Amino acid sequence: MTTPRSTPSRAGASRGRAAREPRPAYECDACGHQPPKWVGRCPECGEWGSVVESTITGPLVSGRVVSSRLPAEPARPIATISAAPARARPTGVSELDRVLGGGLVPGAVVLLAGEPGVGKSTLLLDVAQQWAAGAGSPSLVVSGEESVSQVRLRAERMGTLHDQLYLAAESDLSAVLGHLDAVKPGLLVLDSVQTISTTGTEGVPGGVTQVRAVTAALVAVAKERGVATVLVGHVTKDGQVAGPRVLEHLVDVVLHFEGDKHSSLRMVRGVKNRFGAADEVGCFEMHEGGISSLADPSGLFLTRYSEPVPGTCVTVAMEGRRALVTEVQALIGATVAGSPRRTVSGLDSARLAMVLAVLQRRTERLTLHDREVFAATVGGIRVVEPAADLAVALAVASGGLNLALNPHLVAIGEVGLTGEVRRVGAVPRRLSEAARLGFRLALVPPGCGPESSGAGPENMRVIEVTDVRAALQAAARASAE
Repeated sequence: MTTPRSTPSRAGASRGRAAREPRPAYECDACGHQPPKWVGRCPECGEWGSVVESTITGPLVSGRVVSSRLPAEPARPIATISAAPARARPTGVSELDRVLGGGLVPGAVVLLAGEPGVGKSTLLLDVAQQWAAGAGSPSLVVSGEESVSQVRLRAERMGTLHDQLYLAAESDLSAVLGHLDAVKPGLLVLDSVQTISTTGTEGVPGGVTQVRAVTAALVAVAKERGVATVLVGHVTKDGQVAGPRVLEHLVDVVLHFEGDKHSSLRMVRGVKNRFGAADEVGCFEMHEGGISSLADPSGLFLTRYSEPVPGTCVTVAMEGRRALVTEVQALIGATVAGSPRRTVSGLDSARLAMVLAVLQRRTERLTLHDREVFAATVGGIRVVEPAADLAVALAVASGGLNLALNPHLVAIGEVGLTGEVRRVGAVPRRLSEAARLGFRLALVPPGCGPESSGAGPENMRVIEVTDVRAALQAAARASAE
């Protein structure tokens, strides 16, 4: 008698097919969100028509133990590994080397992001020329946004023509890798990563999938060949690097290029650095001939007056590890009915409102609730740290009382809601920078003077003030001297 063959259940067969066959998946090409089904508008970022279909083959491990294999290179004791290949090589641009921690490391990938028109391409063209002239290896600039003739015109204006500086205009990753094979550069500048695409990946150029694939491929090539690579990245309207967040994790260094289009000052700020400090800031000046480093930028943020002027006070702001002497100006307008204006430029509007409330409450002679107040910094620098509160308070009081402060006075300290002056960091470094520029009197929080810390700059008188009222009295006495 023949025994009937057992037939697998319909559910079991369905599970078997699902484990073998690829299953459709969907991903937003703008933000990377993966909805469970196709939709016309991404529920995460709200972009229309950005959800595309991709294929996921399922998990690589399905309840099985992965067998081991021989590694490409065996593990070695750390003392036997040479650190010479990871030594930084100077780029020739001093302020950029300061932020990078000494220069570019062979095989390192740097992401430089900034707003349109801030000067990213100009800075990197100068870096490429300096590298070609001094590093002994060619440099390659690949532009996905401009033609080689347009880049050549900028190079002529900057005076950055060199036989070892190569230019190419490409938007395909395969063509970029072909130029690397032909030129064999020591430095690759890709402007920008959002304009490069690869045919083996879905999505439009600049989309999440394309940017991630292109960056991963360039990082692998840079590590394999030891080519220092600088990628130019776009930013969103919020100032963040455009593309997936994994882009910042793939690269070794992330730099932000900042600056006001109406000011010549530009700053390169380190956000991530695997080879050095991540809080350094480099200062540059834009001019008709290109861009140049500013080793001593403090003079840009001060105004020299023939006579003391009411409504001004000097503080020392910290940009990374760099102390910058900065002037704060305040103008007190006439009395107005209704809500007076509070206008700031380069300062935090919320902190200005808090300082005005403290002055109104803790002083007797100032009446500010019905008067317009305008406050600004000099030179286009943006100061948002609390250490500038005391200087803002003194500048407002000086303008409101029409009392000019001592031109050799600097004020450093955070102001609390009760009027107390709180301690801030790096006071010795701030005082040393102010003393170097000729300031002879400083108002600092309690515990920050030479009597408390045991050290202070020579030829500088440091006065500790406990609250805003004591600071105003000390500033008035210094003005009368």
